[in-house]
Amino acid sequence: MKSWIENELKGCEFPDVRLGKRFKTIIEQLATVIGRSLPFACQDWANTKAAYRFLDNPCISEAEILKGHFQATYERFTASPGTILVLHDTTEFTFRSKHTEAIGKTHKTLAGQRPGRPRFHTVGGLLMHNSLVTTTEGLPL
Repeated sequence: MKSWIENELKGCEFPDVRLGKRFKTIIEQLATVIGRSLPFACQDWANTKAAYRFLDNPCISEAEILKGHFQATYERFTASPGTILVLHDTTEFTFRSKHTEAIGKTHKTLAGQRPGRPRFHTVGGLLMHNSLVTTTEGLPL
């Protein structure tokens, strides 16, 4: 797992070396308990707080976090002979809230109808569009 993580993160560039080290630590912690929460992966409050501070740091962008992964995926893509598939999916996460500004608005839906006047409900949440790059044999890249 460590060699995979090293390869996956080698293209990441952060404005401070310490941020790169923290990111690697977070990824190593998450890799040991895939699918579990950040506090569960970090095991104690100090590591959990450090992970949340990293993710909340205004000096770090999503692009910086994903740069290494995109680069490693591209390298695997170019090294693979034959047809490569890029499978796409959009998932809608919806949340009930009176204040949708904090989570975003996805769409409006008909909530009922009064005589002569439809009532609409704003659905709050977010849309996640993801892609999986794979060979025709099903090997994920």
